[in-house]
Amino acid sequence: MRRVIILGSTGSIGTQALEVIAQNPSEFEVVGLAAGTNRQLLDQQAEKFAVSRAVQGARAAAEMVRELDADVVVNGITGSVGLEATLATLETNKVLALANKESLIVGGKLVTNLAKPGQIVPVDSEHSALAQCLLGGSKDEVAKLILTASGGPFRGFSREQLAEVTPQQALAHPTWVMGKVVTTNSATLVNKGLELIEAHLLFDIPFDRIEVTVHPQSVVHSMVEFTDGSVLAQCSPPNMKLPIALGMSWPRRLPNIAPACDWSKAATWTFEPLDESVFRAVALARRVGEAGLTYPAVYNAANEQAVEAFHQGKISFLQIVEIIERVVDVHTAEAELSLDSVLRAEKWARDHADALMARAC
Repeated sequence: MRRVIILGSTGSIGTQALEVIAQNPSEFEVVGLAAGTNRQLLDQQAEKFAVSRAVQGARAAAEMVRELDADVVVNGITGSVGLEATLATLETNKVLALANKESLIVGGKLVTNLAKPGQIVPVDSEHSALAQCLLGGSKDEVAKLILTASGGPFRGFSREQLAEVTPQQALAHPTWVMGKVVTTNSATLVNKGLELIEAHLLFDIPFDRIEVTVHPQSVVHSMVEFTDGSVLAQCSPPNMKLPIALGMSWPRRLPNIAPACDWSKAATWTFEPLDESVFRAVALARRVGEAGLTYPAVYNAANEQAVEAFHQGKISFLQIVEIIERVVDVHTAEAELSLDSVLRAEKWARDHADALMARAC
């Protein structure tokens, strides 16, 4: 039985992780929970799973991770505030089931240098898919990683059309039910940019061998192309319980986690190139990822500020990525990456983004 800590327990990832655990009581024991502001639900979860330690806030979550005896930590915290908990998990030799991609992206080599082989198990559906496909060959046989993107609610839009979209439209994702920030990031394709950097850091594949393809049906979650021309894909109907369960039980699969594809019914899966002239976030993320150091932290922090401003009606949809680019363009990274340099860069990026948006209003 694996002892599990769930961080972000009241969010989408956390609640689904607890559902998986409830369905598999002989496999898991919940030993700790952490959430943000929803104390009522946190207390209900703690009572249901007989958890003696339930805390609020990212700092308290990191302390709990350091203090509790556990096998797996599911980091479902939203945003870069989850970095300290990610580092605490790795420092205490627990398996990190990582849904909090931002902590890996902003932490970069701080995280990857600390992690032992196999210690980080991705929970994002795309990176879980890549991890599964990579079992089909050795690293020297990998030609490229192919990340799939649904295209979000504005697939096929021109930049002129994007200039008029509303926050309500941006939250109408065609496939997944997610929180405000992640859903908006999927609409701008910033999320795919972050996932591009995440794939590079997780699997140590150069950026020029990581591609993005638009797949509106979201059944093929990602693919790996091998040097002999073979392509392996991981396919399943959209359901986050599958990568969440695999993240907690890796490398073993648990039965009956999610429905499989119904091969008795006709289906069509389509793929199309990403129009980077319209959705510029992915190309910008590639540039940021190649620059490394604190540039990914600046990209992420500026985006978080811009997304909030968009939902407050202060800037337009297109201005989200424009603000990120303007902040990245004037950033000067410190020579060495450290937790302090990441925190300083994030604060600078947020302040600079806010100043730019104040002048734009």
